Amino acid sequence: MGCRLLAVCLGALLAFAPPAAAADQTKTVPDSRLQVELSFAPVVKRVAPAVVNIFSKRVVRQRGASPFFDDPFFKRFFGKNFGMFGVPRERIQSSLGSGVIVSEDGLIVTNYHVIKDSDEITVVLADRREFPAELVLGDERTDLAVLRIDPGGKKLPHVAFRDSDEVEVGDLVLAIGNPFGVGQTVTSGIVSATARTQTGISDFSFFIQTDAAINPGNSGGALVTLDGKLLGINTAIYSRSGGSVGIGFAIPSNMVKTVVAGALRGGDLVRAWSGLVGQPLTQDLAEGFGLETPGGVIVAKVYPGGPADRAGVRAGDVILGLDGQRVADVESFRYRVATRDLGGTAELEIWRNRTIKTLDLPLGPAPEIPPRARMRLTGQHPLDGAVVDNLSPALAEELDLPGAWEGVIIIKVVRGSVAHRLRFQPGDIIVAVNRKAVAEVTAVAEALERARAQWRISFSRKGKVRHVEFSL
Repeated sequence: MGCRLLAVCLGALLAFAPPAAAADQTKTVPDSRLQVELSFAPVVKRVAPAVVNIFSKRVVRQRGASPFFDDPFFKRFFGKNFGMFGVPRERIQSSLGSGVIVSEDGLIVTNYHVIKDSDEITVVLADRREFPAELVLGDERTDLAVLRIDPGGKKLPHVAFRDSDEVEVGDLVLAIGNPFGVGQTVTSGIVSATARTQTGISDFSFFIQTDAAINPGNSGGALVTLDGKLLGINTAIYSRSGGSVGIGFAIPSNMVKTVVAGALRGGDLVRAWSGLVGQPLTQDLAEGFGLETPGGVIVAKVYPGGPADRAGVRAGDVILGLDGQRVADVESFRYRVATRDLGGTAELEIWRNRTIKTLDLPLGPAPEIPPRARMRLTGQHPLDGAVVDNLSPALAEELDLPGAWEGVIIIKVVRGSVAHRLRFQPGDIIVAVNRKAVAEVTAVAEALERARAQWRISFSRKGKVRHVEFSL
């Protein structure tokens, strides 16, 4: 009876205490058995109705009328193309995940990989009601997607966001989702780390790590704090067996909010951009700069007229923090900038000439200069079949090519074309045609107009300039 009463009292306190008061409370470890026996049930009852199951389907076309066509044993003897000339057939491929309702009118956040390429998305609420969902915004770079369902004018239970910068290692958290499709499940744990980078999970690698059990099917589910607010979206686990081993990763709520804000603007996702390229500050480099510890970003390149340039940032400066938050590496700096609101400024702490300086970084989107001019190149030349476009800071951000702010980039190569046979690849940046520098698509098209017997195409791939010579 005492335990139940304590649980109810705790739930009441959490439900009605103002956020500021809850954040200001002193955090202490339990000092009695009674405190250890406190229950999470009041928090779960409040949050769980806002966590949903998501079922997605897509039609996959396959050739071959027999399952033997996909058997590795037969492919070993008859080749990889065994069965490719059969009658095309269709099958339904299903995916299962979780999601979180973040507004009472039916806006839902989940992982992009849960609904990627789906033809049909169904959302099942905790009370078993089912709704068809439409994709409002999908962002593969952050692995986040925003869906919308129509509740018919009724208000839905939803979860408010918690500032993910406030969380500390050791804070208690709950993970809610639908692991293995068994139904809604709640697990508890602590925050194991708050700024995990170098994971390779998404382009913006900055995650909250937790030991709360996260398993397949939990993707898109909620990681919540004990005040019943959304701290992150569960997205991945580290495991050699496929099951939870106590290392799970969640996308911080501050990044989730930027994607939701884009969805509310009508699906237009625009992030703040710094206008600089940096490199990590290692121990050896730190000593050379006169810093006692590694961790930070050395500015290697600044875009003329961009936000960093206007703030007074120079190549060789070391970025130590942004808005009071420590910047440990390039990934954390990109995350900090991308989660700031457009139109304002951020306080940038830099190290220059062995002195700390503070600069005001204006927060604006990456410019699209020059404008896009996508074109498929055709003709008797080595780039026949290449789809190219003008590089700009905006396009470089979309393609995750930091510092590739100018030039002509290959977006796609048509299979079987001349460019494909010469092994040009998406991401190659055309530098020159017959030793004449080209900066825009129109210049490339003009250089390719004249028929020639000999061609020399210079291009940059992963920072190295290469050349292709071609004779007709």
